[in-house]
Amino acid sequence: MEAFHILIVEDDKEIREGIEIYLKNQGYQVSQAADGIEGFEKIESEDIHLAIVDIMMPRMDGITMMIKVREKGYDFPVIMLSAKSEEVDKIMGLNMGADDYVTKPFTTMELLARVNSQLRRYKKYLEVVEEKTEQDRVYTVGGLEVNEDTVEVFVDGNAVKLTPLEFKILLLLIKNPGRVFSAEEIYERVWNEQAINTDTIMVHIRKIREKIEINPKEPKYLKVVWGVGYKIEKQ
Repeated sequence: MEAFHILIVEDDKEIREGIEIYLKNQGYQVSQAADGIEGFEKIESEDIHLAIVDIMMPRMDGITMMIKVREKGYDFPVIMLSAKSEEVDKIMGLNMGADDYVTKPFTTMELLARVNSQLRRYKKYLEVVEEKTEQDRVYTVGGLEVNEDTVEVFVDGNAVKLTPLEFKILLLLIKNPGRVFSAEEIYERVWNEQAINTDTIMVHIRKIREKIEINPKEPKYLKVVWGVGYKIEKQ
């Protein structure tokens, strides 16, 4: 992974630049913003992995910015900064989606320790998400397995060779087990054009069945719903 990108949202220019120098020395990529509005714009336009956000700022304060960030679905860690040490500030900040809290004045070593800790957790989270995404592209129903990335099909562990069109049809059906697709819908989704003659779908379905079913006349996976369409049966 490339260097983590950290956003500093702080209205005090000296503090902002001081933090940036220290973080860059540690190998981090750094962006700055002077208030919540500018900070949110940076988040919308750049790939941010962690934000250090001051609570008290002009135009838009850190709490309001945090609410917008979480409402938009951004899940990177946020460390809040505040000159106040009252417990209510901490509760507000953390309840609005912040992950940690540092009270001013703070040492650069203390802030860096918090940054490193949050990014370690976030890196593990990203790895889990990435692994899950990769797994999600393998679709399994009973003994039938379709791998979208490698364009492979297995039945009970044995590889099955499909044509590109057969694969696209099977992939569409297995990604939506139990859902019935009409011949017109299959045609339009696979060929990306309006269905005029769908007889070809019936031919492709028959060929797919011959390859993935033990007994094509009594299919286990690829079922016809008479008068409606085709589906992959949920197992």
